[in-house]
Amino acid sequence: MALLTWKATLHNQTQTLLSSWLGTNHCSWLGIRCNKAGRVAHIDLQSYGLKGTLSNLNFSSFPHLLTLDLFNNSLYGTIPPNIGSLWRLTYLSLSLNNLSGTIPTEIGQLTNLRILYLNRNQIGGSIPQQIGLLNSLNELSLYTNNLMGSIPSSIGNLGNLTILHLYDNQLSGSIPQEVGMLRSLVDLELSGNNLTGSIPASIGNLGNLTILYLHSNQLSGSIPQEVGMLRSLVELALSTNNLTGSIPASLGNLCNLIKLFLFKNKLFGSIPPVFNNLTHLTVLYISDNMFNGHIPEGLCFNGLLVNFTANDNNLIGPIPKSLRNCSSLYRVRLERNQLSGNISKDFGIYPNLDYIDLSHNNFYGEVSQKWKKCHNLTSLKISNNNISGEIPPEIMDSTQLCLLDLSSNHLVGQIPVKLGNMVSLFNLRLDDNHLSGNIPPEFSKLSNLQYLNLARNDLNGSIPGGLGECKKLLNLNLSNNRFGESIPVEIGHMHNLQILDLGHNLLIGKTPQQIGELQILEILNLSHNELSGFIPSSFDNMLSLTSVDVSFNQLEGPIPKMKAFREAPFEALKGNKGLCGNATGLKTCPAKMNNGVAKKKGNKVVLLIVLLFGFLFLSLMVVGIVLLVFCKKFRNTKIEPRRVNKENLFEIWSYDGKMVYESIIEATDNFSTKHCVGKGGCGIVYRADLTSGQVVAVKKLHVSPDGDLANLKGFTSEIHALTKIRHHNIVKLFGYCSHRRHSFLVYEFLERGSLEKILSMEDHVSYFDWIKRVNVVKDVANALSYMHHDCSPTIIHRDISSKNVLLDLESVAYISDFGTARFLKLDSSNWTSFAGTFGYAAPGIYFSIAMIYFRLNYPHSICSF
Repeated sequence: MALLTWKATLHNQTQTLLSSWLGTNHCSWLGIRCNKAGRVAHIDLQSYGLKGTLSNLNFSSFPHLLTLDLFNNSLYGTIPPNIGSLWRLTYLSLSLNNLSGTIPTEIGQLTNLRILYLNRNQIGGSIPQQIGLLNSLNELSLYTNNLMGSIPSSIGNLGNLTILHLYDNQLSGSIPQEVGMLRSLVDLELSGNNLTGSIPASIGNLGNLTILYLHSNQLSGSIPQEVGMLRSLVELALSTNNLTGSIPASLGNLCNLIKLFLFKNKLFGSIPPVFNNLTHLTVLYISDNMFNGHIPEGLCFNGLLVNFTANDNNLIGPIPKSLRNCSSLYRVRLERNQLSGNISKDFGIYPNLDYIDLSHNNFYGEVSQKWKKCHNLTSLKISNNNISGEIPPEIMDSTQLCLLDLSSNHLVGQIPVKLGNMVSLFNLRLDDNHLSGNIPPEFSKLSNLQYLNLARNDLNGSIPGGLGECKKLLNLNLSNNRFGESIPVEIGHMHNLQILDLGHNLLIGKTPQQIGELQILEILNLSHNELSGFIPSSFDNMLSLTSVDVSFNQLEGPIPKMKAFREAPFEALKGNKGLCGNATGLKTCPAKMNNGVAKKKGNKVVLLIVLLFGFLFLSLMVVGIVLLVFCKKFRNTKIEPRRVNKENLFEIWSYDGKMVYESIIEATDNFSTKHCVGKGGCGIVYRADLTSGQVVAVKKLHVSPDGDLANLKGFTSEIHALTKIRHHNIVKLFGYCSHRRHSFLVYEFLERGSLEKILSMEDHVSYFDWIKRVNVVKDVANALSYMHHDCSPTIIHRDISSKNVLLDLESVAYISDFGTARFLKLDSSNWTSFAGTFGYAAPGIYFSIAMIYFRLNYPHSICSF
C-alpha cells in the first residue's frame, strides 16, 4: 500500500512506467525484491525516469529494507527526515536527481549503512555531525552539490571508510586533523571547494591511500613532509591552490606514483632530483609556479612518461638527455620558460607525440627535419625563440599536422611549395619572421585552414586569388608585408571570415565590391596602402562589422552608412584623399555626392536612368505575360490547402518547395524514429541525409488534435527572427514548411548536438576540456552581443540554456531555438510574460516577477524593493 500510495503521487509518465505495480504479489513488481518472508528487502529503480518527490513514500512501512537505489531519475524536493526509520538499510543511492534542501540529521540513525551516495543533486546546507554515527560506512559520496560550511570533525569516527568524495561543493574552513584517523581510506577527494589553511600533517597516517585530490581550493602553506609517507599513493593532485615553498624531498618516497598535479600554485625553488625516484610516473603537471633551475636529468629514465607539463615557470638550461630519448611522450608543454639549447639537437624522434609547445623560450638553431618522423604529431608550436634558417620542406610531409606555429623567430627564405600537402592544417602562423617571396598558389589546397597569419615578413607579389578556395578561413592576416597589385575579388568567397587584416602593404586599385559580401566579418583593416576610389556600397550590408581601419589610403567619397564606420575613431579614417560623412573628424558630404557621384557625371546619370526605366518597362511586360500564363495553369492544378500564418503554405528560400518537401519526407522515412536526434517541448528533431549529399536538421512541430500547430506563435517567431539574423554563431535556417500533414523548420545540421547532451555524458565531458568551454562562452557572448546591439530592431532570445546551444565538429557554438524570441521597440516600453528555462534565467527576473505580483495583489501595502 505504501508503494501504491507513492506511485499515485508521481507524474503520469512515471505511473505508466510502473504499470506492473498491480495486484497483491508485490514481490514480482518492477524493481521490487523481497526476502524469504515476503517482506520488501530491495527497491532498485535506478535509471527508470521516475519524476516526483519522496515526501509521500512512507519509509516506516519498510522495516526490512536493505537496499534503496533510485540513482539517475528526476526526483525533486527534499530528503524526508523519516528516512531514518530504515534502520536495517545497508545501501542508499539517491544520486543524479534534482533533490534539494539539506541532509536530514536523522541520517545518523542508519547505523548499518555501508554505502551512501547523494552526489550530483542540488542539496545545500552543511554536512551534519550525525554523519559520524555511521560506523559501518565504507563509501561516502556527496560530491557535486551545494554543500556549505566546514567538514565535520565527527568524520574521523568512520574508521571503515574507504572512499570519501566531497568534491565540487562550497565547503569552507580547514581540512580537519581527524581525517588522519580514516586509516582504511583508499580514495580521498576534496577538490573544487573553498577550503583554506594548510594540509594537515595527520594526512600522513593514511597508509592505504591511492588517490588524493585536494586541487582547486585555497589551501596555503607548504606541502607537508608527511605526504611522503603515503607510499601506496598512485595519484596526487594539489593544483590550483596557494601552496608555497619548495617540493619536499620526501615526495621521492612515492615510488608507486603515476600521476602528479602541482600546477597553478606559488611553489618555488628547483625541481628536486628526487623526481628521478618516481619510476612509475607517467603524468607530471608542474606548470604555473615559480620553479627555477634545470629539468631533472633522470626524469624519463623509466621510459614511461607520457605527459610532461611545466609551462609558465622560470626553468633554464637545455633539455636533459632522458627527455630527448623519451619515446613514450604524448604531450609536452614547456612554453614561457627560459630554456635554451640547440633545438635541432635537443629533441629526438617521438613516435607517440601528439602535442608539443616550446614557445617563448631561448632555443636557437634550425627547425629539424626530424619532426616529420613524429608520425602522430598534430600540434607543433615553437614561436618566440631564436630559431633561424629556412623552413625545411620535409616537415611539410606531415599530413596529420593540424597546427604549426613558427612565429616570432628569425626564419628566412621562401614559404615551401610543399606546404599545400598539409591537408589537415587548420592553424598556420609564420608571422614576425624574415620570410620573402610569394605566397605559393598551393595554399588553395588547404581546405581545412581556419587561421592564417603571415604578417610582419618581407613577402611580396600579389595576394593569390586561390586563397578564396579556403572556405573555412576565419582569420586572415597578411599585414606588414610588401604585397602589391589589387585585392583579389576571390577574398569575397570566404564567407566564414571574421577577421581580415591587409594593412601596411602596397595594395592599389579599388576596394572590391565582393568584400561587402563577407556578412560575418567583424574586424577589417585595409590601412596604410594605396587603395583609391569610393568605398563600395556593398559595405552597408556588413552588419557584423565592429572594427574598421581604412586610414592612409587614397579613398574618397562618403563612408558606408553603418555603425562600424559611423563610430570609428578618426585615426581609423584619416590620411585619405577625401572621405566624408557622419563620423568624428570627417566633413559632411556635399549634396552633389549624396549618391556617390559628382555633378560632372550628371548627364551620364540622366541617360542611365532613361535606359533603366526603358528596360524595366519591357521587363514588366514580359513578367506580366508570364504571370498570366502561370496563374491560368495554377488555377487548373489541384493543390492541398496551405497555411503559414494565412500566407504561403510552403516557402524555402531559392529552392523548389515541393521538391525539398518530398526530399525531406523521403530522407526521414516519413519522420521515422530511427532518424530522431532530439526532442523538445515544441517538436522533434530529425537528421535528414538528402540525396544531394547535404545533411540538414529538421524540427517537426507538434500538431494539436484539430490539426493546427500546437505553438503557432513560436513557429512564426522563430522564422521571423532567423530570417533577420546573419551571424556565424547563430544556427542557419534554410527554410520552413507549414502543412496540415507536417509542419517543420529546416536548419543546418550541427554534428555534436546540444551542450546539455555533452555535459551529461561522461565520455563527451572528457573531450570537452577547459579551452573548448571558454570558446563556447565566447561564441554565445558574440551571438548575444550581435542580437542585442547590432540588430535593428534588437532581438532578445529569452531562453539561453545548455539545450539551446549547439556545437559543430570543431566545438564552435551556435544559438538555436528562437521560438520565444522577441523584437524590442527601443523607443517604448517592452512588457513580456516570463519565458525561458528555470535555473538559467537571471535571478533578477524572479525578483522582478515577485515584485510585480506583490504590487498587483497588495496595492495598499507599503514596501520597498
